[in-house]
This record gives sequence, C-alpha cells and structure tokens, in this order.
Amino acid sequence: MNLEMRPYHPSDLVALYRICLLTGDSGQDASKLFKDPDILGHYYAAPYTVFEPELCFVLTCSGKPSGYILGTSNSARFWEWCEKAWFPILREQYPLPDIKNTSYDAHIIRLFYNRQIMPNDLLPYPAHLHIDLLPAVQHRGMGRQLIQVFLQKLKELKVPAVHLQVGKRNTGAIHFYSKVGFTRISEEKNSIAFGKRLVEKSPERYSSSC
Repeated sequence: MNLEMRPYHPSDLVALYRICLLTGDSGQDASKLFKDPDILGHYYAAPYTVFEPELCFVLTCSGKPSGYILGTSNSARFWEWCEKAWFPILREQYPLPDIKNTSYDAHIIRLFYNRQIMPNDLLPYPAHLHIDLLPAVQHRGMGRQLIQVFLQKLKELKVPAVHLQVGKRNTGAIHFYSKVGFTRISEEKNSIAFGKRLVEKSPERYSSSC
C-alpha cells in the first residue's frame, strides 16, 4: 500500500464526492441513507474545491484518491460566496422540501436554503475544515499528516485559528481531534465544535468579515 498526499486536482472531484458519501454517516458509509449520491458532496466537499482549491489536499492509495482535507481560510467570506455563487444553482435543482419530509436528502437540501451565519463562539476561529478518510487508509497516521499540511498552509496565510464540527456519534473522530491539539469550543444537540489557535496573535482581534 503506497500512501501519498498531494494538492487537489480538478480530476479528483468525482472521487471526493464518493469519499464524502462513503464517510458521511459519522465516518461510516452513508450510501443507504441518501437517494441522491451527490447531495452530501454538493455541500461538504465541492464548494471548497472551487472557492479555495489551494486549501484542498488529497490522500491517495496506490494513486487512487482515498481521503481528503479541505476547507477555507475565512468562513464568513466562504459562506457569502456560497450564497451568491453556489447555492442559487442548487436551489434551482433541488426545490425546498415539504416541512413533513424528514429524509436525509431533505435535511441537506434545507442547508442550501439556510443562509449560514458564523456563531459568536466561532468568530475567533475564522477558518474551518473537513477531513474524511476511507476505512482502508485510516489508523496509518495519514489523518495527522493531512491536518499538519492544512494547518501549515493556514499559518502561511496568517490565519490565527481554525475550527471544525463533528457529530457526537463519531467517537473516533472526537478522540482524534483531541490528540492532534484541538480543544472543545461549544456543543449542540448532535455535534461538537473544536478549535485550534495557530498564531500568537489573539483570534479575537482577527476580522472575519467579507
């Protein structure tokens, strides 16, 4: 097994959609949960590759994409871009579901219609990330390496801090983020927000406005 990390290439996009789906149920395969296999990738993967491709990195196994880390250096600016350039097209493709529709697809579709606003407790952590690895390449130290590469890029961009959110059922990921230096910021009903400061400058003095 030959594992390598490299920058994202547009030809990886189909694979990123696949990986997003196969890890979309708190790290487990979500294929049976969604009728539309692309819907998770529309929200959690693809927009980052368009908005800030320099912050997207791919893990390959014998040349085949098997994991990724991606995100943005400025969450507020990213969500504003999504509102103007990404969500409008998706809204044309996916009508807003009926309120009685409780399917997994409907939950993601509603995210296309919800204007994303940074919670106050996350404002000091302007960047955010997503990392997903297929089971075959997990527990080999590659997740830690992907985190290191991503954080180094943020430091080069002088971003003061980064956050991520993880489902409470994903106990393996929760343990992993604690091991690589992230600390809990806040909790919601089903998720936990973790953060990590990257520079000495206080994150509270960093402006994340557009």
